[in-house]
Amino acid sequence: MVARAREGDARAVARLISLVEDASPLLREVMAGLAPHAGHAQVVGITGSPGVGKSTSTNALVGELRRAGKRVGVLAVDPSSPFSGGALLGDRVRMQDHATDRDVYIRSMASRGHLGGLAWTTPQALRVLDAAGCDVILVETVGVGQSEVEIAGLADTTLVLLAPGMGDGIQAAKAGILEIGDLYVVNKADRDGADQVTRDLRSMLALADRPEGAWKPPIVSTVAARGEGLEAVAAEIDRHHAWLEESGELARRRTRRARDEIEAIAVTALRARWGDVHGRSELDGLAAAVVAGESDPYTAADALLDDIGG
Repeated sequence: MVARAREGDARAVARLISLVEDASPLLREVMAGLAPHAGHAQVVGITGSPGVGKSTSTNALVGELRRAGKRVGVLAVDPSSPFSGGALLGDRVRMQDHATDRDVYIRSMASRGHLGGLAWTTPQALRVLDAAGCDVILVETVGVGQSEVEIAGLADTTLVLLAPGMGDGIQAAKAGILEIGDLYVVNKADRDGADQVTRDLRSMLALADRPEGAWKPPIVSTVAARGEGLEAVAAEIDRHHAWLEESGELARRRTRRARDEIEAIAVTALRARWGDVHGRSELDGLAAAVVAGESDPYTAADALLDDIGG
């Protein structure tokens, strides 16, 4: 499957990502096979409040990247179905323009309750698309507002979308929004209030404390539904990538990303090894001691860890 994915076989790529999502026992073998071929793709995160046009912008940006001759992968993280646990597929429906293009791979992934706008398996899915030869991978997040800052730790370049008439003048001032963006895109720029959103955003970015030589996020106006402004967005993405390489920030970001991924896998493995803590009989006795004032929660937790470790 790894060999077929390397050759651009969409079915093999789909199967590998399904193994990732299902936490297959083959996953370690798959990741070992992919590792020598990964690390080349440019990862671009696209985030913003619901309704700003993330899916439409992603679809238009894919078209711009394809005109530049780049092979593109898209991971569209959707909310989970309350019935099946799967992705609702709304994002992929909006990207049917590229459904027959062999050099575009689009995959909807269910968030499955994971906070931060991403699915917990997104880093491994990225590695699959990277090894399969994608030049650029676009990661579109769920759209959950203030908590959606996790994408900044996963992407090389993070696009924050805003739109007029959605309270984004206030949204831009919220904690995290001004810190995560490498590029700000004011979409639906043909609507009233777009210029005001741009002015508010520019004023707020000017107040940010940035060290000497740091990247200064540009602001681009677009009308994604008509494909307007996407050429400028693609140009700014390339300019940011060049800055990342020249400054050494790209290596630092990718090392931090790998460290976080290793930590997440290790913590998940430890949880599985320890089993269900709630089902342990020792927990009842420790809880009773805390309630009776004979112990405190920290001492009880240490005792539980000692028992599990032993």
